[in-house]
Amino acid sequence: MTHPAVEIRDLTFTYPDGRQALRGVNLRVEHGQRVALLGPNGAGKTTLALHLNGIYTADSGSVQIGDLILADTSLAEVRRRVGLVFQDADDQLFMPTVRADVAFGPANLGLRGGELDARVAESLVAVGAADLAERAPHHLSGGERRRVSLATALAMRPDVLVCDEPTSGLDPAGRRELVAVLRGLAITQLLITHDLSFALELCERAVIVSGGTVVADGATADVLADEQLLETHRLSLPYGFNPATVGKRNPGA
Repeated sequence: MTHPAVEIRDLTFTYPDGRQALRGVNLRVEHGQRVALLGPNGAGKTTLALHLNGIYTADSGSVQIGDLILADTSLAEVRRRVGLVFQDADDQLFMPTVRADVAFGPANLGLRGGELDARVAESLVAVGAADLAERAPHHLSGGERRRVSLATALAMRPDVLVCDEPTSGLDPAGRRELVAVLRGLAITQLLITHDLSFALELCERAVIVSGGTVVADGATADVLADEQLLETHRLSLPYGFNPATVGKRNPGA
């Protein structure tokens, strides 16, 4: 394909209170890549993610998804192409049943009947949650809710999946399940996370955002091996964790 999956050029954004959150961000993500977006709290990671489907509008610069530049006229299609999974599942799950939550987006696109049922089933199977279809979302475990949130995004058949802190609040079993699901998805992924071991396990590439701009971009093992870089940007590896050795065992699977 001639266009990358995501191309962000010179993106700037200032909140109404005058705080500048993004300062000329440039980022290119190729089709099929899984990229970890790292950085301290307040660095601009989530703000950047919310520009990818037009929830926020930039002061200047551009966002392009595939061959489509984000604009008022392309907003609906860009939002279909970019699936956002929020950190808090309560922001995503609000219907009486899992089935209804997953059906909500495609139904708004006009899908009905058997076509809608097939889309819901396909999305739930993709995240290993087919048996949860008739459950109430607020009765699910944290890991189950995370997988169902993913299914609501996948039901739109996006080209790019953006997950904000996907391992937040998960126990070890839920984390393992999530890693398996994300690894099995043949889709471009941008994963915002403070979990550096998760980033190394899943992503061949890591980008550090700090102070509203990209300060590092490279192979995940190389980025995480730079102790001075991590310390400068308020990131730290788990005790005893060696990205060089782990990277050899999990070479960007």
